[in-house]
Amino acid sequence: MGEFAKLPGIGRKTALRLVLHLLRQDEESVNGFAEAVALMRRDIKHCCMCHNISDTDICPICADASRDASTLCVVENVQDVIAVENTQQFRGLYHVLGGIISPMDGIAPGDLEIASLVERVEKGGINEVILALDPTMEGDTTNFFISRKLAHTGVKVSVIARGVSVGDELEYTDEITLGRSILNRTPFGTV
Repeated sequence: MGEFAKLPGIGRKTALRLVLHLLRQDEESVNGFAEAVALMRRDIKHCCMCHNISDTDICPICADASRDASTLCVVENVQDVIAVENTQQFRGLYHVLGGIISPMDGIAPGDLEIASLVERVEKGGINEVILALDPTMEGDTTNFFISRKLAHTGVKVSVIARGVSVGDELEYTDEITLGRSILNRTPFGTV
């Protein structure tokens, strides 16, 4: 039960339910489950280009010739790749940093995949880098650091739009978000 409780979002009660469920299964099913977990851990690696997870050296997104290789979306983690892909609005490539700069947590630029991003852009062929990091102090710090590191390349660096969420009420929106929404407004017909 202790190992299940170490998983994110799994407390003691859920861990107990999982263990009891596995105990009700036949031995072959449990062994198959254990083997699947072991195979996943052994066979899943990071893409040598974008650092997304993959079971091959180059992930399916980077290997897809129909994607726009001139546009790079920089994200914090694999979950963010999945989130952007789920929108079906982006057809470029990704670069997964593996975190964001956070001095309080002991995460420095050298702990992230920033050097490989700069190297990737310096090789050429990339026209735009979209910074799609969380709108937090750490995310903004990382955005600023990356933009400074890429300044010499001449590549266009942009950030994702920030604003009021659909369904939110203005009176409950924080001032920074509301201010950015007003400053970054778009013509009515384009929404």
